[in-house]
Parts: sequence; structure tokens; C-alpha cells
Amino acid sequence: MSVPQQRKLAGDVPGPGSRSLEERRRRAVARGVSTMTPVYAAAAHGAVIEDVDGNRFIDFTGGLGVLNAGHTPPTVVEAVKAQVERFLHTCQHALMYEPYVAVAEALNRLTPGGYDKRTLLVNSGAEATENVVKIARAATGRPGVVVFDNAFHGRTLLALAMTGKVAPYKQGYHPFPSEVHRVPYAYCYRCPFHLTYPGCGLACADYVEEQLRTHVGAGNAAAVLVEPVQGEGGFIAPPPGWLERIAEICRDLDIPLVADEVQSGFGRTGTLYAVEQYPGVVPDFTLSAKSIAAGLPLAAVTGRQELMDAPGPGGLGGTYGGNPLACTAALATIELLEHGDLLDRAKRMGEVLGTRLREMGERHRIVGEVRGLGAMMALELVTDRETKEPAKDATSRVIAESARNGLLTLKAGIYDNVVRVLAPLVMEEALLEEGLGILDRALAAADR
Repeated sequence: MSVPQQRKLAGDVPGPGSRSLEERRRRAVARGVSTMTPVYAAAAHGAVIEDVDGNRFIDFTGGLGVLNAGHTPPTVVEAVKAQVERFLHTCQHALMYEPYVAVAEALNRLTPGGYDKRTLLVNSGAEATENVVKIARAATGRPGVVVFDNAFHGRTLLALAMTGKVAPYKQGYHPFPSEVHRVPYAYCYRCPFHLTYPGCGLACADYVEEQLRTHVGAGNAAAVLVEPVQGEGGFIAPPPGWLERIAEICRDLDIPLVADEVQSGFGRTGTLYAVEQYPGVVPDFTLSAKSIAAGLPLAAVTGRQELMDAPGPGGLGGTYGGNPLACTAALATIELLEHGDLLDRAKRMGEVLGTRLREMGERHRIVGEVRGLGAMMALELVTDRETKEPAKDATSRVIAESARNGLLTLKAGIYDNVVRVLAPLVMEEALLEEGLGILDRALAAADR
């Protein structure tokens, strides 16, 4: 069923069909699998989702950052249909196939850095972060992994050890793997040193260097993993100079730098990878996932040949990693990004979001900060702008009120008080403006 790019509410949200499915879910699905809005999808196209009750919603969730190219992009759908007719699976360990090699070639060409590269394909962002640690440890012979406050690197056990937020992600799942060291990110709105940029002189970066030199030991660090824009942490974009300084520290101490672009990559910020917007930052590894295959599960570790080839044959892989359907979808998605207008759309969407969200921030006292990079924008909500007390409950109300009026959006942040926008980049500007109007009214309702 094709869904036009327009919003329409046919009845209550959630409607009877969604409520019935929610009751079935309660009896069948594990409680730990949460969903932010209790509506059930029936079809989706472009930037609109239709639920089982006929309600059409403007989508600001993008499948949690997976649908930069939109729902069911026609060229991707056609490519996947053609691959379905050929074969569904062989497992690359048993019999390799051309789409896997083609995706690796494309990522070796497109990821930041002009050096010789190799690529590993896996299923998810968590698998990518765990595998890059394996590869870095094999290449360096060192055990330590350095990550940042507020980071999110996945839900599997090593990835959870690297993730910064305890509840709900880590609570009750201890103990975690060792040799994971955490340092401050440049979260200027809540500076851990209580300083103000630029007068701070990037004190948090200096602290990272001190920790690496004296408490971790550069000779013990296999890699530093950093999100160029933190995703689940609340769309925190570091100030000018910070990521450049982190990269410089890694070069000076001969520690491989990993750019975790699982959420920020594939056009979300206006460039193919967000790290491209930080002059002089050339990661040794780049992690890709989410929007790489327009909704099919695929992720990748791409890095320097001499590092990537450190594990021996059989040391990397998995049964489904680089599935031919996902690889075929990725190739079609890459074609859209390279030869279509998605990057230009991302830049324009970022301009509109920046203007409109900052205007909302000026009018609504509940908005503490507007931030992000390109079309990866968010609002941090607070009960008081002076104390910056997180407005967690109000954030949930904004999400719910938006859904009742035809807009699906998400929250994020270490305190669950950030409303983020991950709208498909194919969204028409009129639809984006309509969605922002709904968000504006939801903020007004929560601000009373």
C-alpha cells in the first residue's frame, strides 16, 4: 500500500486497532522491549507513516536514524526485489558474493581518510563497536578502550560497558567487561568543569589528554571511540576545536581514533559523515550503520588496512553479517547519496530546523538549549533555565501530545529530557513545517 506524503488523522491516537495490538503485545513480547508511542504501523512511504487505524503521521523518528533516504525509497525497493529473486543468503563464510565486496569497496572509497582501507560488514551498530575493539586490540596488542560520558555504543555486553547511560540500558546487567575508561565529552550546556566556551580553553580536552597519559597510559590504549555528534546522549555537537584537539591527542600518543558515525553518518548532518565537518580530523576507523541500507540491518567497520588486517582469517565475521539483501539495499542507498540530492536536502533541512527550533526556544521557557549539527537537531527541556533541572516528565508529555496531533518524534539524553529530530531527508519542506508547528504547540502545552 502506498502512502502519500501528507498527514491525516482518521480517529483517536492510539486507535482501536493499535490498542488491540498493544494488548496482544503485552501478553507476547518481553517487557524490556519498549516503544515510545503506542501506535502500530501498517505502511510507510517517504516521510509519512500510516498506522493500522488509518492515521497518517509525519515521521520525525526516521526509524531511529535508519531512514535518511525515507521509507521505501523506490530504487532501493526495486534493487532488493531483484536480489530476492536471485538468492537470500549463503553466509559469507561458506560462499562469498559480489554485493558484499561492492559495499566494502564503496565504503573504502567514501569514508574519511585518503589511506588504504579494508571493511568488515556486520548487522548492527553494537556489532560494529564491539568488532572495532577486537580489531584495535589485535592490531595494537593493548587492552584499554577509552570512551566518553553520555556515549551510546550499543546494548550488547561490551557495547554496554562503553555506553554511558545507566538506566535503562545498563541497570541490572553487571558485571561488564573491564578495561573500559570513561572521560568527559564537550557537553557545554552542562560543562563538568563549570566553565564557559570559549573562555574554557577546551579544558575538557586537556583533561582527556591527562587521563590518557597518566591514568590509562597511552601504551595501554587500543582505541579512543568518539561520536562526532552524540546520538542517544542528546544530540550533543562539540564546539569548534574540541574534536580536532582529541584527534591531535590521539596522533601524538599513537592511539587509534574511532569515529562512531552509527547515528550521525550517511547524510544526517549535511555531509556523508559528520566528521568531515571538523577540519583535520581523520579517524583511523569509521563505523557506519543505521541509514546505510535504508531500513535493512547492516553495519560496517572501515579502517586502515594495516589495522583491519590484524585479525587472522576466521577472527571476524558472523552468520548474517553483510547479508546480500542488506548489501544490495546499501548499494542503492549509496547511489542516492552520491548522485541524488539528499545531502543538499539535509543542509536545507538543517537550516529550517535551526531557525524554527531556536525561535521556539526563545518563546518557550521549558527549552533550555537548542543544539545539533545539520539535520541532526534537538531541544533540551528543563524545568528552570537557571538551575537546568531536567524536565523529564514534560518531555514525555511533548512526545505524547505530538503523537495525538499527528507527529511522531523521539526523546533522548542522559536525563531523558531531549526531544530530537531524525526526520527522513526526503521530507518536503511544507511537511517539515507542519510537523514543527505540531511540536511548537506541544511545547506550549507542556510549558503551562
